[in-house]
Amino acid sequence: MRKGAAVLCGAAVMVAGMLTAVPADATPPRPADTVQAAELSWKNCATASHPTLQCGSVTVPLDYANPRGRQITVALSRVPHTAKTSLGPLLVNPGGPGGSGLKLAGFVASALPKAVAAQYDVIGFDPRGVGKSEPALNCRPGHFNPVRPDSVPGTPALEQANLDRATGFARDCALKYTGVLPYINTISAARDLDTIRQALGAEKVSYFGYSYGTYLGAVYARLFPHRVRRLVLDSIVDPTGVWYDDNIQQDYAFNDRHLAFLAWVARHDTTYRLGTDPAVVEAKWYAMRAALAKSPAQNTVGASELEDTYMPGGYYNGYWPRLATAFAAYVNDGNSGPLVGAYHSLGAVTASGDNGYSIYAAVQCRDTYWPRDWAQWRKDSWAVYEKAPFMTWNNTWYNAPCAFWPTTALRPVNVANDALPPTLLFQATNDAATPYHGGVTMHHLLRGSSLVVEEGGGNHGISLSGNACLDKYLATYLTAGTVPRAADGGIDAVCPKLPDPEPKTTKATGASERGSTLHGLLGYRG
Repeated sequence: MRKGAAVLCGAAVMVAGMLTAVPADATPPRPADTVQAAELSWKNCATASHPTLQCGSVTVPLDYANPRGRQITVALSRVPHTAKTSLGPLLVNPGGPGGSGLKLAGFVASALPKAVAAQYDVIGFDPRGVGKSEPALNCRPGHFNPVRPDSVPGTPALEQANLDRATGFARDCALKYTGVLPYINTISAARDLDTIRQALGAEKVSYFGYSYGTYLGAVYARLFPHRVRRLVLDSIVDPTGVWYDDNIQQDYAFNDRHLAFLAWVARHDTTYRLGTDPAVVEAKWYAMRAALAKSPAQNTVGASELEDTYMPGGYYNGYWPRLATAFAAYVNDGNSGPLVGAYHSLGAVTASGDNGYSIYAAVQCRDTYWPRDWAQWRKDSWAVYEKAPFMTWNNTWYNAPCAFWPTTALRPVNVANDALPPTLLFQATNDAATPYHGGVTMHHLLRGSSLVVEEGGGNHGISLSGNACLDKYLATYLTAGTVPRAADGGIDAVCPKLPDPEPKTTKATGASERGSTLHGLLGYRG
């Protein structure tokens, strides 16, 4: 399996050396209110679900060190406040990096209690390079088209094929966006938030971010603490592990969450007929994977696409019934139709996904240092895979362009902050995408923050997802700025998790309907 390693590593380094080098200052810009944003002009872009939604855009410098140089645009959405008095803007972000936030504004405004939402202008935005912002990056359209090589590099040929994809993606980004890539990073995105604040005419803003959006919010708060009115972070990135170490921790957590799914399938054996022993169910899932590696379903779902399809189940257990049905149909009946359907709904990457991945790579690869020696990635990935096989190699290849990225690395931002008003943090104990330790770490770094934990919860993005206990803390905080406090400075409040779904759920209702809507907006990989 590891024969030819030196040859592969040498080839990868050679390709990396061929990429266009982009010089860039690794020092974060000083936070100064030097950019004078033009006043915003809003236009109606209402939908049936959100009849008061408005759209606009703000012009920002590509390079804040040269504010009069090239300008780009950041697309915005707004649900205006309706109360007689306003608490100002509430900026919302779904994560990523690379997630579009335009639709999130309408969701947040409708999911919050009416009396709370009425006090805010809820502002969604597509971060620089994303969606309707200009320019919108798409380094390699169709990069995830099926059928891709098996993610687990069991032979030198498979490793080389996956390396070729990673180096090719980095090379294409360098060729298309040489002058832009150095400025696609979290620090620049955070400075955009302050330009948005100025364009809104607000002295202070509130911010509500999920997933990667928690890191973006923490960086903004570090740069502009005096501009923060209220700060809500949900499903929290460990800011001390960005980004290589955080991804390794994800591998372990996603494996645990996949095992929880398989155990759920076993508990519902009368429905799925895959066995009552989770170990037996697990063996059948990996047998399905091996079969698809040899013969992809309908020339569409191979081993890598199967991982893409089941990975969303690690984000949200509302997908479990559909994923279990597809699993059972393939194993018990030889019917691949439900599996291919689940792939198209949950795993396939669209054009917007190509854009999202381009920004994901551009931000994470630029934000901080990644190992440049492929041998280090190989060693670490095999070590993790031995304990956590579900998504390790899939995640490795997803991030592998960073080993060959054409920009230099910035220094990670120390988000420690003692200059903020009380802030509110939400974290589930079994979150796979942003493991629990990240919430605890952020709690310690943001002095005066309060941590609300969903005990036993495994979903990613937990507030406004149907848990009334969590949402009560959110509504109280956004209304009055008050947070729960523990006497010992530890966890400040605990909420029970929502129950797992029932088998064969065909239409979500109530709390699960809201959860399905939210997780459709948050997406995956964030």
